[in-house]
Amino acid sequence: MLETNFLVNYGEEVAILLFGIGFANLLIQKNLIKKIIGLNIMDTAVYLFLAEKGYITGRVAPIVVDGVQEVEAYINPIPSGLVLTGIVVSVSVTALMLSLTVRLYQRYHTLDLDEISIQLRKEGL
Repeated sequence: MLETNFLVNYGEEVAILLFGIGFANLLIQKNLIKKIIGLNIMDTAVYLFLAEKGYITGRVAPIVVDGVQEVEAYINPIPSGLVLTGIVVSVSVTALMLSLTVRLYQRYHTLDLDEISIQLRKEGL
């Protein structure tokens, strides 16, 4: 029973593993670019998880073809819409984080958070 559940739910398990990798990267790394990459890995894991939860084997996208109008023939379109919306938001947030990282690098000449905090303490901010 456990083996069959593992094989059936492998997509969710991969998503959880990816989220853990991204979260660990976000916590461990000192470099701002690597932290942004970790956050993007976490975003991707959430999108994969939502896509896996929204998919039902044997069903198709909710586009009426050949007059089939039964609800049981189609997947739920809400998780797909959430994933698309999340991707747009994620790209915007990544662009903002990268632009702020460029500004931090121009001011402090480093991407290491420890070095930036040391320089901030020296400035008295």
